[in-house]
Amino acid sequence: MDTLVLNGNLLRQLVTNGSINLRNNMDRINELNVFPVPDGDTGSNMSATMSAGAKAISTVDEPSIGAMAKILSRGMLMGARGNSGVILSQLFSGLANGLKGKDTVNMVEFSQALRQGVEQAYAAVINPVEGTILTVAREGADRAISVSEDVKNFEDFFKIYLKELYASLERTPELLPILKEVGVIDSGGAGYIEIVVGMADYLEGILYENQKEESNNKVVSSVNMEHFQGDIDFGYCTEFIMQIEKMDEFNQKDFIEMISPLGDSLVCVQDENILKIHIHTKTPGDALNLAQHFGFFINIKIENMTVQHTEVLMHQPQLDGEACGCGHDHTKGSAPKIKKKYALVAVVNGDGLKDTFIEMGCDYIVEGGQTMNPSIEDFVKACEAINSDFIIIIPNNKNVLLSAETAAKMVEDKNVYVLPAKTIAQGYAALTMFDATQDVETNLKDMNNHIENVKTGEVTYAIRQSVNNGTQINKDDYMGIFDGQIKVSTPSRIETTKTLVRAMIDSRSEIITLMVGNDVQKTEVKELTDMIDEDFSVEVEVIYGGQDIYSYIISVE
Repeated sequence: MDTLVLNGNLLRQLVTNGSINLRNNMDRINELNVFPVPDGDTGSNMSATMSAGAKAISTVDEPSIGAMAKILSRGMLMGARGNSGVILSQLFSGLANGLKGKDTVNMVEFSQALRQGVEQAYAAVINPVEGTILTVAREGADRAISVSEDVKNFEDFFKIYLKELYASLERTPELLPILKEVGVIDSGGAGYIEIVVGMADYLEGILYENQKEESNNKVVSSVNMEHFQGDIDFGYCTEFIMQIEKMDEFNQKDFIEMISPLGDSLVCVQDENILKIHIHTKTPGDALNLAQHFGFFINIKIENMTVQHTEVLMHQPQLDGEACGCGHDHTKGSAPKIKKKYALVAVVNGDGLKDTFIEMGCDYIVEGGQTMNPSIEDFVKACEAINSDFIIIIPNNKNVLLSAETAAKMVEDKNVYVLPAKTIAQGYAALTMFDATQDVETNLKDMNNHIENVKTGEVTYAIRQSVNNGTQINKDDYMGIFDGQIKVSTPSRIETTKTLVRAMIDSRSEIITLMVGNDVQKTEVKELTDMIDEDFSVEVEVIYGGQDIYSYIISVE
């Protein structure tokens, strides 16, 4: 079959096949990690981003390729996770800009749009690095342009395009020394190729099926209600369905503003003249009286609840339709609308760390980090759920920073700032400098300055044999990572951690904070703290963070 032009509906099929192929191969992409640590997430991030785009166009019947590409790029942007996901979304966003206004495109026009995607992706990265997905996409697009006038059809076009992508990928270790030392190719480039392979195969009549089940690990957002509720106990789970009679007077947004101060875990769903409300409140009568002004009730259910802090967190607005522990539908949530000067949003993994960040003043916790990077949409929803003069996002992960910064630019009606904390240790230390009585510029300056004086250590295990900066690493060894560099690797976790701590503490160090993972026993922690007390004159703080993957996250100030 000779495919001479692409239209919108054909693009949808190509993208869907490419997305499935990437998802089926994402574990292999994850394993292409420079560090042999069990947190490789490039494949997962790119797959989540691509799946978001494919989902956005899955039911769209649109013959115009320009219109279809626009819907695709918007879906990918909102679902983008991690740096690799954001870059991937920019490749397709630029592609969409190149296809704008076109109903169909030939090989020349499509190759030019590919190049426009590359240019937009490069522009989105502050300091582009060659030997990455950017290089692979650029060299592939350049080759595609050079042959676009001569190839007979899109089948041949994709064959040549793919050949260059593969060749470029093989060259990445020559451009990026760390890849050559470790003996891997660039994971982002490899992930991009899986998408293109799926697109090319569709033209050849090869359709893929999902080999992986959808992950149940959704990002859950939670608001610290202590700032809103004081000592009040929201004791009733109140749910009702009503028919709106005064449609000319009812406005859903205004209604949410009015009912929000009465409680938390608000869900407000309107379908024409039917309204469904779910709220946890101490005064259900007030909620009912407010609603009754606009119509009459079809169904009412009120349950007495003993709401403790952990349950309040559990019943916050759920993202992506995740079920709430109370058994009710939280497909749409709204946080209380009582206005504050500041709101702090932090990305944290581990129950202990989440509690710690909340205790230190964070209002909204986005669960995530390594292997579970929040999307741009997660940050946008967090900002929309908060009513404050200033919102400060603390990513706590270098692979989350770009998503947070992109989201901050997309929230147009609020003052959103991103603190460039690239590790949990930096974010934790920066919070100690936050002062709600100061202006936002002073706060950001003080917190940024403090980050520069924080050393970060991490202890995790190796998933394969490797060599890094001259350090021999054996599979299942424990590695001590100091500010992003592997400094020690031994079969003993406690000995690795002791060696790492010794490398981190110097004569100027005053405080060391040990954030303990969910796989570490207290006896081991005691042995470590005893060593620190004996060998160094520093204050030791221990937080049982409960985080995954990293047995210890260490902060030295």
